This record gives sequence, C-alpha cells and structure tokens, in this order.
Amino acid sequence: MSTGPSGEEPDGPSPEGRLQPTTPATVGGSVMAGLVVGWLVHPVADRVASPPVVSWLQPLALFFVGAVLLATAYLTHRTLHVRREWLEPHRAVNRLVLARACVVVGALVAGGYGGYAVSWLGLPGELVDDRILRSFLAAVGGLTVVAGALLLERACRVRKDDPEP
Repeated sequence: MSTGPSGEEPDGPSPEGRLQPTTPATVGGSVMAGLVVGWLVHPVADRVASPPVVSWLQPLALFFVGAVLLATAYLTHRTLHVRREWLEPHRAVNRLVLARACVVVGALVAGGYGGYAVSWLGLPGELVDDRILRSFLAAVGGLTVVAGALLLERACRVRKDDPEP
C-alpha cells in the first residue's frame, strides 16, 4: 500500500489500481457531520413541529445490522485467511462495497443519534430521559455497524502471497 504526501494512506484507488483501507479521517468526518446534523434536528423540529421520539426499534435494528456485519466479517476472514480458499470475484467485491458503504453510513448514523441525545441533555420534559437513552443506544448501535464494517473491509484484503488474477 502506498502512502500519501503527508505520510497517511489515501482513501480510494492507488496508482496501482488497488483500493486503500478507509481512513480514520473519513470515519471521523462522517461522525462529526452526523453530530452536527443530529444536534440540529432538535431545535429545528421544535420550531416546525414536535421533535421525533426514538423508539426501541432504531437501536435494535442498528445492533442487528452490526451483528450481521460482524458475522460476515468472521466468515469472510475464515474463508480467505484461515482456510485459504477463494471467494468468487463478484462476492468479494460485493462484500467490500458493503463494508465501505456501511463504514460511512454507520458513522453518520452514530453521530446523528449522538448529537440528538446531546441536544436533550439538561432539558426538562416528559420524554427527555427516554430520548436520551434510546438515542445513546442507537449511537452505540451505529458504532457497532462501523466496527463490523471495518472488520469486514479488513477481512476482504487479499493476501500478499496470492498471485495476481
């Protein structure tokens, strides 16, 4: 893998035509963008209508997606690196595309729910505690999606001793 001019690995195709791993800057930028948008949802929704209530379905769905990604990462790693078998090329590409998309989307969602939870801190109200708890759990679920996607992306790496197709 090649490094960029500042010594960090670029995100995207390298000059040799190989994809580089998702950079921490991409994940951090997505989380920060989600935090800002999530924090703004509360005041904007308060002026337009009533702010949304986070149900138990959102955190549960995010934890489920994270578990599916973790299981897929485990199975991919076991297939490619432990058993040293091949994946069909279209399956490998599908898993890599899924992983890269889920890293960004999971980070945006985690930041969004985290920002929404922070926007409710210190405010009185009937549903404030429920909104904070469920939003915080959804943010943790989003981080689970990010972790599973990063592990899946890592599992899709081709071994150095593999011949070029």
